Amino acid sequence: MAALSVGVSAGEVLGLIASGQAQTRGALARLTGMSRPTLAERLEVLFRAGLIREGEHAASSGGRPSRVLDLDRDRYVVLGADVGEDHVRLLLTDLTGVVVAERLTEMPVSAGAEAVLGWVTATGRELLAASGRTGRDLLGVGLSVPAPVDRATNRPASPSVMAGWEGRSVEGLIRAELDVPVVVENDVNARGYAEHLQAWGPDDDLLYVKAGTGIGSAIISAGQLFRGTHGAAGDIGHIRLRPEDGPLCRCGNRGCVEALAAGWSIVRDLRRDGLEVSTTREAMDLVRAGNPQAVALLQAAGRTLGQAIAYAVNLLDPAVVVVGGSLTGTAGQHLLTGVRASVYAHSLPLATNELRIVEGRHDERGGATGAARLVAAKTLRPDAVNDRLRALA
Repeated sequence: MAALSVGVSAGEVLGLIASGQAQTRGALARLTGMSRPTLAERLEVLFRAGLIREGEHAASSGGRPSRVLDLDRDRYVVLGADVGEDHVRLLLTDLTGVVVAERLTEMPVSAGAEAVLGWVTATGRELLAASGRTGRDLLGVGLSVPAPVDRATNRPASPSVMAGWEGRSVEGLIRAELDVPVVVENDVNARGYAEHLQAWGPDDDLLYVKAGTGIGSAIISAGQLFRGTHGAAGDIGHIRLRPEDGPLCRCGNRGCVEALAAGWSIVRDLRRDGLEVSTTREAMDLVRAGNPQAVALLQAAGRTLGQAIAYAVNLLDPAVVVVGGSLTGTAGQHLLTGVRASVYAHSLPLATNELRIVEGRHDERGGATGAARLVAAKTLRPDAVNDRLRALA
């Protein structure tokens, strides 16, 4: 990497430290081209703001050993909330995603934006106080929601399961109570981002597929979350595999992946066969109990989902496909076996030669963790850091 301009800002210095590109004064001086006195001034600003700290001595290659520079994980925190169809999970984390405190409540998303976000902001204050922090220590709030998010407005778009949220400014409602930056993200993107950072970080090209009551995917390309022009990228659940004779989907079309392989479609087929189930969880309980009809339907769902994933693999050529959601877990081998068989049967050999298809590792907390990491990334961008430093001056 070529040396940066000597005019590099304190925010850019922080970015180099946070990313691990340079974690000693010597490495920063070499990478930025700044003189040591100028670099010392930048670092002193970051120290005073509580953004960085010095730790143990780095391994020495001769000469005077340097201390390792890192984010000050004890100073600032972020809130990450995952709004599910029937619950809200709230995490208070440090800037690297380590959980400081957590709350979970049963609250349907249909309760509406004011009720849900009122709980998030009020509980957020409680978590801050319980951890000995104030609003000044909060850098931002991330919100994971079960709907696509319009990138232009930062609002849920076409929120089919979010009755009562239409036209509401999620960001505005949160900022009215907690005046900090807000990130609103689709829940599958948030989960995929968390998987990428905390479980599969070395793999810069990753496809995360959430297989639950509904089906969606998140695309990590070159280490970055790919949302598309309007935020609609990754809608794998509505690829129409059987458009002519397939079952009706919740979106109004026929033969979508969701209508053939999602949790709600498995529940539909079990009820058709005379079994009394009403939720995806109950269907998976039958799988765990060894019910042959439920096992067969989950295996078939895996094969169908694998066909859709194969199309994505041929298009994106990821290093790893991570499958998470409520159709995985203790009984998820039935789904993953079908997924693997279909992907390898329908994808190009070059794309699958080294491809790994694995189960997700961060399902319960994934949405909230991903939302927290996204808001941390936003608030640690050089421009955001420089704005904060100017406000503190």
